[in-house]
Amino acid sequence: RGGKVARGGLRWSDRQEDFRTEVLGLVKAQQVKNAVIVPSGAKGGFIAKHASMAKGRDAFLTEGIRCYQMFIRGLLDITDNLVKGKVKPPQDVLRRDDDDPYLVVAADKGTATFSDIANEISSDYGHWLGDAFASGGSQGYDHKGMGITARGAWVSVQRHFKEMGVDVQKQDFTVIGIGDMAGDVFGNGMLMSEHICLTAAFNHLHIFIDPNPDSSKSFKERQRLFNTLGSTWEDYNTKLMSKGGGIFSRNAKSIPVSSEMKKRFDIGADKLTPNDLIAALLKAPVDLIWNGGIGTYVKASKESHSDIGDKANESLRVNGIQLRCKVFGEGGNLGLSQLGRIEFAINGGACNTDFIDNAAGVDCSDHEVNIKILLNGIVAKGQLTEIQRNRLLASMTDTVSDMVLENNYYQTQSISLAQGEALTRINEYRRLINAMEGSGRLNRALEFIPTDDELGERAAEGKSLTRPELAVLNCYVKVQLKEALAVDQIANSKYLSSWVEKAFPHQLLKKYKAQIHSHILRKEIIATQLANDMVDNMGITFCHRLMESTGEGAAEIAMAYVVARDVFKFDDFQEQVEAMDHKVPAEDQLALLTSMMRRVRRGTRWFLRNRRAHLNAERDVATFKPAVTQVIHYTPAILSDDERSLWDKKYEHFTNLGLDKDWANVMAMPGHLFSGLGAAEAARDSGDTIERAVEMHHLLGDKLGLYWFAHAVTDVKVDSHWQGMACESFIDDIDRVIRVMSVSLLKLAGKDYQLEEALQLWMQEYPQMVSRWRTIAHDLQTNTYTDFAMFSVAIRELMDLMEACRACDTLSFV
Repeated sequence: RGGKVARGGLRWSDRQEDFRTEVLGLVKAQQVKNAVIVPSGAKGGFIAKHASMAKGRDAFLTEGIRCYQMFIRGLLDITDNLVKGKVKPPQDVLRRDDDDPYLVVAADKGTATFSDIANEISSDYGHWLGDAFASGGSQGYDHKGMGITARGAWVSVQRHFKEMGVDVQKQDFTVIGIGDMAGDVFGNGMLMSEHICLTAAFNHLHIFIDPNPDSSKSFKERQRLFNTLGSTWEDYNTKLMSKGGGIFSRNAKSIPVSSEMKKRFDIGADKLTPNDLIAALLKAPVDLIWNGGIGTYVKASKESHSDIGDKANESLRVNGIQLRCKVFGEGGNLGLSQLGRIEFAINGGACNTDFIDNAAGVDCSDHEVNIKILLNGIVAKGQLTEIQRNRLLASMTDTVSDMVLENNYYQTQSISLAQGEALTRINEYRRLINAMEGSGRLNRALEFIPTDDELGERAAEGKSLTRPELAVLNCYVKVQLKEALAVDQIANSKYLSSWVEKAFPHQLLKKYKAQIHSHILRKEIIATQLANDMVDNMGITFCHRLMESTGEGAAEIAMAYVVARDVFKFDDFQEQVEAMDHKVPAEDQLALLTSMMRRVRRGTRWFLRNRRAHLNAERDVATFKPAVTQVIHYTPAILSDDERSLWDKKYEHFTNLGLDKDWANVMAMPGHLFSGLGAAEAARDSGDTIERAVEMHHLLGDKLGLYWFAHAVTDVKVDSHWQGMACESFIDDIDRVIRVMSVSLLKLAGKDYQLEEALQLWMQEYPQMVSRWRTIAHDLQTNTYTDFAMFSVAIRELMDLMEACRACDTLSFV
């Protein structure tokens, strides 16, 4: 187990020689897969030594169940219980750890139908979780019926193809699959689109070949097989197959390769052994390889078969560099080694990792457990009957499914955003990786994260971290953040505590809102929701970067982030961008999100710098949300002709993409105006209107060249961490200078002067200081080489200007 609150599958393994290696690999995947849910990862496995199919299927299953029951009882024998809200240690057990009552067992390979068996034992032991102990039972969410694991993995597939300009729900595309239609992940996956052209598939018994399938007819036949209990590829109607296809036994000595197979799969031989044919299929040019089976089929060139630990597939395993598919979708676990994924990705392939692609199953189970914990408490108080609870659970199936798939959507999107920024933020990633490694949170070698030298070599070649590597970092950061945010400071915040509601279906919020807020895992649920949101929306390095540059802790950064995201109405913006799927190029969507990320990053930093210990989430959102909206509303009218022309072009571009006029207005805002927070604060501090504060802000930026200076600082090439820190400090200082000067000049103007007149009067009072600043600004503009020392001198002069402006209160003009 990865923590005290942990969950994972208990697997009935058939890998006699190396099931420990299998479980180790799975628990590593589970640790990161569980980043999206409350509990940490866990995994168990057993071998039923005396089970044999030779004795018949019933006897084989009976022995497996006996072993499973023995394992479950062994776990519960040493697990604490909760009785009337108090921890009760197990009898006759010497405890060397703290209270530890949370134990949840998930369905897994070989045990997918055993949940009710586990829950019966849970009931016999009086375990406090009741039938939440083993998710997916008869009164739970049936993963195969929902197709949730496959549907979640399909979200990853859709994203890969969307970013290639292909809509797999509307355009035919070729697929090679690993598995058969009787399987949950493979079967459900191959029914995700009616445009799947399944050209080949294999499992442990057969090889299915249909070189040029009719997408419509083959879809209906796959659907028939899926709905036929115990079906195999032999049950496929071969009359529906294209010429040159067939169903071949893996026990055959050799398989003839038809001319159609040769052309489709780029095979030269006239016949191949079954394993050689499978290896050829894995290396064939195809749009998608869909893994819904068991086994590791792809390794890296530098890995040996013994490194993989899956002896059964050694004779057909290929290297990542040999894959010619465009996308590899991992509905099943361990289909590729991590180094195999990285090798595939470096050479242009699109893939994530298994723990990203198939995370929906574990996410669905977590929703079920948390909902049952809530409802079981309500049943215990007599406010709900068992029958009513079960009906309510069933009625929320679609809602739970939608919530799970939404998590998949945003997590895969976050990896795409990270991939787009990784090269330009390589120093941030290097520092994050080194920090996690130094703290013992990340074993760099074990997770195959590149060394600093390797990152440098990739950067020199214009390459950076791959999607599989970013996936690992994404989840490691989430796991670390979950722990850091599970604190009273967050949970007891009136504004942030509402995040517990995001984890429950709307049907429950209507009736049981108070009970949700008193959930036993409330603190952990809030932390998980926040951690996922921060990393998915702001990036992998976001929190660590701000911790370094501001000195604040994760909890303080999370609070400032929530304020910033709500001030800038991030959720509304995401809905707008998501509605553009397949209507505009994916790169335009990612560019929009990146722009908003930058705005919220700056906003988070602004609140950390300007509120510190005085941050009040509820008050600050209520104050700044309408104020920033007004800043954006008034800005276009005060822009110069050139700036207004540029604004109009941007506005037209964004409306053409599909943004409504309000959001197009937001995104067209000139970058030098920062977030709008400074102007809003200036209005508040001066007691003047937002409109006049915006006008004064712009006058200072325009007349004194402060906007140009801000651009110069923002655009300068940063070669080191410290230069990056310096740039951020310079931006903070420029923002503060404009804000403080705006407040002073707004007060000076009062009712007696026009704003530009007040600025001119002040500049006439300090001609030498204004002239010196303009000389420095001119030198910066005309200098071909920008030096950070020059920025430092310029900032010092700006500070002097700001202090002179503060003296406005003592000035009187005639």
